Amino acid sequence: MHNTSDRTTVAVIGAGVAGLALGNFLLRKGIGCVIVERHSRDHVEGRQRAGSLDGQGVRILGDWDLHEVVGDAVSHSAEPAVMPLYIDGRPQPWAFGDDEPGVFCPQQVLVRNLIGTFLRNGGDLRFGADDVAIDGIDGARPSVHYRDADGVSRRIGCEYVAGCDGDRGVSRTAIPAGVLTRYAHEHGFAWLAVLADVPADPPAVMAVHRRGFAAHITRGAGQSRFYLQCPLTDTLEHWPDTRIWSELEARFGRPVPAGPITDRQLVPLRGVVYSPMSFGRLFLLGDAAHIVSPMSAKGMSLALHDADLFARALSSTINDGDPEPLASYSDTCLRHTWDAQTGAVWITDVMHDAGDAAHAGAFRQQLARAELRRMLASAGAGNPF
Repeated sequence: MHNTSDRTTVAVIGAGVAGLALGNFLLRKGIGCVIVERHSRDHVEGRQRAGSLDGQGVRILGDWDLHEVVGDAVSHSAEPAVMPLYIDGRPQPWAFGDDEPGVFCPQQVLVRNLIGTFLRNGGDLRFGADDVAIDGIDGARPSVHYRDADGVSRRIGCEYVAGCDGDRGVSRTAIPAGVLTRYAHEHGFAWLAVLADVPADPPAVMAVHRRGFAAHITRGAGQSRFYLQCPLTDTLEHWPDTRIWSELEARFGRPVPAGPITDRQLVPLRGVVYSPMSFGRLFLLGDAAHIVSPMSAKGMSLALHDADLFARALSSTINDGDPEPLASYSDTCLRHTWDAQTGAVWITDVMHDAGDAAHAGAFRQQLARAELRRMLASAGAGNPF
């Protein structure tokens, strides 16, 4: 098929939270951009992933006058700031302080609303972009090439490329070998993540049990995510419906409402950081640059932080003639990312080591339980969301 060419200021690769937030932020700064996404719109809007956005993420959206994109999300402070935590079947109130209350907002709701807002404001969003490739990031005129849904080869000339296409995307692979350092921490266990047509009331409940960690988190009206700690060697065949529901009841020590299971997957818990987060005219955002343990519920907030920082830094360069914020983008983001990883690793280890002693041993289990008791006894000890 014939080739077509366009030009814009920023080519954004990936229509997840980072890419869509960035697109909306850039529009508000008067900076031209095109978002290209490999999947269809239906696929992107239906992806079930994160479900909680912390107070910093909510504030960032508010700073850009995008309060409405969280929809009818339930605030973390809509109820008293106490989450039930069951320890070996006994309920313990987990009271946490929240200077900036977050919300329970399914990622697909946030994504759907960000797409709608971007398109209503004249944004250029191209789904079904296949064979995406990036060229020229070490020069002044990079470009993005792809094949559209009709098989037409297209080229987008740009000044900057924002890689927002996740851990398995093409953006990071465009950086020459030897430039990036990958830092990784494997927690040594996985979660069985189950999506079911079951309401969550209250919106979040967790359990620490000698059989392993468990959680029940809202995913909007009539849907919930259930999480069960399991060995890395488990497969989905190890977890039929009957075992899922019986194991949840065992770990919570009480009846758990059951319903149709619509999705299940195994998620190894890990933390990953790539450094630097930029090379030449390519900048990495969100999961393309870092992965945080889902126990911390910080993934969407980190993506929004990156998008906010990059949009403001780019505006300083383009609109104000000040290149310094863009030059320091990677260093600034990495400081924030490592702070988030510190909290994520700590809460993940405490909540899991305090349960199943088979993972880290009985000594570590008792240490973790002491940390857990101290955390629960401290007013405003910390919000897992």
